[in-house]
Amino acid sequence: MEYLAELAREGRRTLIEFPDCPGCETFAEPDEDVMEVAREALEGWLETHLEFGEAPPQPSPRRKAGRSSLAVRVNPALAIALLLRWRRLELKLSQAELGKRLGVTRQQVALLERPGGNLRVSTLAKAAEALEVELAVAFEPLVARRSRRMAASSAR
Repeated sequence: MEYLAELAREGRRTLIEFPDCPGCETFAEPDEDVMEVAREALEGWLETHLEFGEAPPQPSPRRKAGRSSLAVRVNPALAIALLLRWRRLELKLSQAELGKRLGVTRQQVALLERPGGNLRVSTLAKAAEALEVELAVAFEPLVARRSRRMAASSAR
């Protein structure tokens, strides 16, 4: 899962804004890794929404990242929590209703929708079935991530 960050120079610093996440913005100093600063701000913003029981906006399909933008990947544990929350809300299910489908309590569903949980694949598979979706797992070569990071560094 990736969100697009728009980059702009403000003096010596780089302003990082996320169009899909109103109010999520930060600055990277010249000696900082823009990607890491962007990821930290984005993940903090998304986690805060989840912690307060909200569903943050989904990343919109956009053009590829260019010279003044950057695709920022959300860590997998947070992405799973977001996907679970969005799908449950899409089906108009409460946490208690999803809990009944899973055979667990509402509190356990709330834990599934919080970042940082250590979920088992079997739990995810059961949740996917209850949410009427297929669980798909993929590994991506690190080469693709490194090349994106290098492109971001050269754009500064």
